[in-house]
Amino acid sequence: MVRTSGAAPRLAEVLGIVLGTDRVPVRLRAWDGSEAGPPGAPVIEIRSRRALRRLLWSPGQLGLGRAYVAGELDLPGDVFATVAALTATGRLTEPVPLTVRQRWRLLRTAVSLRALGPEPAPPPEEVDLGGYGGRHSKTRDAAAVSHHYDLGNDFYTVLLGPSLVYSCAVWDDRSGGLEAAQEAKHDLVCRKLGLRPGMRVLDVGCGWGSFALHAARQYGVDVVGVTLSPEQAALGRERVSAAGLAERIEIRVQDYRDVDDGPFDAISSIGMSEHVGDDQIDGYAAHLHGLLRPGARLLNHAIARRTGAPWRTGEAPHDPGTFMARYVFPDTEVLSLTRMIGALEASGLEVLDVEALRPHYRLTLRAWAQRLEEHWSEAVRLVGEGRARVWRLYLVAAAWTFESGRQGVNQVLVQRPGGAPPSLARPWRAPAER
Repeated sequence: MVRTSGAAPRLAEVLGIVLGTDRVPVRLRAWDGSEAGPPGAPVIEIRSRRALRRLLWSPGQLGLGRAYVAGELDLPGDVFATVAALTATGRLTEPVPLTVRQRWRLLRTAVSLRALGPEPAPPPEEVDLGGYGGRHSKTRDAAAVSHHYDLGNDFYTVLLGPSLVYSCAVWDDRSGGLEAAQEAKHDLVCRKLGLRPGMRVLDVGCGWGSFALHAARQYGVDVVGVTLSPEQAALGRERVSAAGLAERIEIRVQDYRDVDDGPFDAISSIGMSEHVGDDQIDGYAAHLHGLLRPGARLLNHAIARRTGAPWRTGEAPHDPGTFMARYVFPDTEVLSLTRMIGALEASGLEVLDVEALRPHYRLTLRAWAQRLEEHWSEAVRLVGEGRARVWRLYLVAAAWTFESGRQGVNQVLVQRPGGAPPSLARPWRAPAER
């Protein structure tokens, strides 16, 4: 029998304060069996008073995220629907500081539910890079990449599938599945870069070598791939060797800033520049410009935030207090498309094409989330339940971000002046005959 008195109504008041609404959009189920909130709404289970204490200390997405990762809060139904309901008011995505009165209400509720106490320690999955030097130093960038990517190649194989591609796919339709969509993305990049046999290509942020393998196999080019993740590089080299392409593809553990053996006939940067940072993006563009031959192209594939819509009004694009910064992508800065194009143009590169892929990333993220659910037990075995929960929440929240239009993803194709003039047409629109 469901209890309508007890802890749940008071927890609903707390959640309403955090979300900035008098009508809580979810159904709360408390540790004492009581429930409150609209019948039929997505359910949140509050398993422990400790979850309330986390919200008292961090009343927003970070407190909720910590409670979920620690298992003190659960989302037993459709996680996509629950996240959509929680973010509908906008208070979790663009937090507004609580008033003194609201904080007193939270405090009184915590006292009444015997949840008052010192701030709980963050779950062990939370990262603090403060000991690795200044943001976007080479040492700290390597530590940030290691936190996210060095979870074990077996985990990423479970999550991403055989393609091992961790960036937005290009879906011609939904019937082909994730593998076909990732291959279509790689081929689109190759066509945009105008790859031809014998060309030398740099792949910045090469991951597990998937783009390098496609470009070398299908277009006959030689590829240098660089990554900061030793685990990525190790598996990438194994895949290159197994494909019989060791003489065509070199995978390095190397910071892009240390690449000095240009010139290259083309450069791909797919899902890497988000790690560069606003302060470094001009130097990034200038360095890649210097590695290109005259007339050669660079394709930059990156997530972008809407211009004028930072995480918090008046703050820089990077907010260290978010769930993403603490658990998923430390130090990542999602820049606007205008900022990215401005940096590329300021370096002397000419823009040839810009293509928005936001709807494609929605499908990609949902496909990854589905794989995670289908292989949940294996994921927990590989990285632990806390880390698997981080990834579940991250993928669902990211999918909502792209579905709602808060962020997009774009391919910007640029060319270093010199050499042959740009084509009057866009020959990459249809697969080339090879």
